[in-house]
Amino acid sequence: MEPAQKIAKILRTDKDIIEKLAEKAEALTDKENILEKIVKGNEALIKNRLQLKELGSSISAEEIYKALIDKIKEDDLQLFKALGKPSFMLKEDVDFVLEKVKDLVVPAEGFFLKKEKAVEFLKKEPPQKVIDYLGYKNVDELISREDIFEIFAAIRIFEDTKWLNDVFSKQYLSLTPNDFEKRMIEMRSLSQKWVGVAQTFLKKKYQNISHLKELGYIFVIPVELGMLGEVTRMFSLALHYFFEVKFNSELFEKFASEPATFGKNFASVIKVEIIDNRPPETDKLRWLIIPRYLARYDENDWRLFEPHISPEALYWKKAEDALVNINKVLKDVYVNFLFWQDLDWVGDYFKTKTGIESLVSFNLVDAIMALIREKELEKYLYHHQESLWNKIFIEYFGEEKFEKLIKENFIKGYFEM
Repeated sequence: MEPAQKIAKILRTDKDIIEKLAEKAEALTDKENILEKIVKGNEALIKNRLQLKELGSSISAEEIYKALIDKIKEDDLQLFKALGKPSFMLKEDVDFVLEKVKDLVVPAEGFFLKKEKAVEFLKKEPPQKVIDYLGYKNVDELISREDIFEIFAAIRIFEDTKWLNDVFSKQYLSLTPNDFEKRMIEMRSLSQKWVGVAQTFLKKKYQNISHLKELGYIFVIPVELGMLGEVTRMFSLALHYFFEVKFNSELFEKFASEPATFGKNFASVIKVEIIDNRPPETDKLRWLIIPRYLARYDENDWRLFEPHISPEALYWKKAEDALVNINKVLKDVYVNFLFWQDLDWVGDYFKTKTGIESLVSFNLVDAIMALIREKELEKYLYHHQESLWNKIFIEYFGEEKFEKLIKENFIKGYFEM
């Protein structure tokens, strides 16, 4: 199978789209045979990992899938033991794990909403469910008794989504650069009191960790979900959110150069708005910027089949690269995540036992998600596919240009070359 056809098949798009992309990219860069290089690299990495697992090339899709799930199970158990078998129901254990996460990244300052402005928003639009849950008389009592970061976290996990988007977050449109300040990204666990609030969130998200881009705050709910893969999921998600918060902070600072549109642009990022309509036809090479995983909601969304790049896959790539270096902070016990290095974009079709071709992702996040949802027999592929689109762009134009063009065109939702 020729390279364009192979890549198109993996990405579930039309071969003509990939061929036209390559033709235009080659004209811009003078780089030839990039698709062939990607296909050969994909095959080489798969062959290497199958050999590491002592598996033959004629193995079935089911056996490869099981081997990957077993591998992440082993790695998760190894990490759990290396961290001292933490209980995520204990705040001190969660804080210990987060300290190890912090050791894997360079502490970063960001451009975030001032605390006094956050308080002003609470007073204008009180989060009544949170107030009632804690038994306070009014929002003033809430603010005087609780940490501002934890209040905003509780709003995110407890208040009605419609109220949050249509009422509370609408206040963000009035923001100016003067409402922001430079401070360090924070990463910590919530007080135990919020566990009751979080039950609905936990059932929906299958995770006990989230973040607030506007405040530069990553938080963990101290509760155990009782799932295989839970430790690796939390650890890698904390890293992912760190890089996401850092990247978005750089966007906010960039928006500050145009105060008149600052609030509108800021609110757009917080709501993760995305391009809805196809841009006008052009002979240029166009890339959409898709800041969320559309395939999670609709695997046939038209935007998934157009040339595009994914900021989410970028954050995950950085998180996976950091995770591979975990032995730098866990020096007494060896934890081996090297198996997953550089596999974010890797995957291919293999025959099932019944002779049907099935796509298998070698992406670490897809493997973690599949392990967590193993009982539902749910397969995950979209992290790998979005990473492959990023890989194509980077092979032609480089990582530096990749991040630069995302930041310059994030609000527009696309760019042309």
